[in-house]
Amino acid sequence: MELSTIAGQSIPTFPLYSTAEKAIPLLGFGTAEYPFGASIHTLKETILEAIKLGYRHFDTAAIYLSEQPLGEAISDALRLGLIKSRDELFITSKLWCSDAHHDFVLPALKKTLQNLKLEYLNLFLIHWPLSLKPAKYEFPFQEEDIVPFDPKSKLETILSTAKIPPAVNQVEMNPLWQQKKLRKFCEEKGILVEAYSPLGAKGTAWGTNRVMECDVLKEIAQAKGKSLAQVCLRWAHEQGVCALVKSFNKERMKQNLDIFDWKLTADESHKISQLPQCKGFPGAVFLSDDGPYKSVEELWDGEI
Repeated sequence: MELSTIAGQSIPTFPLYSTAEKAIPLLGFGTAEYPFGASIHTLKETILEAIKLGYRHFDTAAIYLSEQPLGEAISDALRLGLIKSRDELFITSKLWCSDAHHDFVLPALKKTLQNLKLEYLNLFLIHWPLSLKPAKYEFPFQEEDIVPFDPKSKLETILSTAKIPPAVNQVEMNPLWQQKKLRKFCEEKGILVEAYSPLGAKGTAWGTNRVMECDVLKEIAQAKGKSLAQVCLRWAHEQGVCALVKSFNKERMKQNLDIFDWKLTADESHKISQLPQCKGFPGAVFLSDDGPYKSVEELWDGEI
């Protein structure tokens, strides 16, 4: 992997070869919490603190209700001189399922930019390969709201037809759901994998406690004098992916950055590679007898 560093920062970056955009920092600050918007009144200050600590990659989405606080934090960071220009940041947002219709995409993007007070995004992702009835922003959603999805969503299909291949595939990934098959496919196709829930997303509707309660990871963390979260993030980094980590606790935010000047041993990596695999978010909410996916096998690329 070809790496460089952001000026004045220690977070490695990776060039997205299918775009003309700047390189993407390989550790991003996630803003998804559950329930969505629970910390909306303090989120701006949290993001400002993240910028002070050195985070430069921020992941948001229309459904998270975090676009506006992120935009306010960016404005304040510029005014306070924490960053010299917006170009120092890599900002990702996502198209929610109710806007995944031909005539809704551009208005949704314009609304996102308005929320963020930005002229451009570095990355705009399709949140899920699914369409919902327009005008509803809710999760979980109702089965009767699922409607046919226009774009072909499987990677092999996209790559066989797209003039511009996808640059990034954001998927659940952590030591207990390692996505080996999908990562190999994406690497061969020049698609960067982004790992959401790299710590298991404990306490959310899409996560579990299994990662943070894993005895093998606890033992490795104790032996190295690191936190379990640091071990997970270092492991993800050594797999050549971008990890998106969410913590609104200042000390943990700082700890999560401290993963680049040490390595896992071959024995530690082997132990992690042998962990039993269990997907945290099976995606049953996306299944419908009348929808595009009637089984988990139809829904997911790679392992299930």
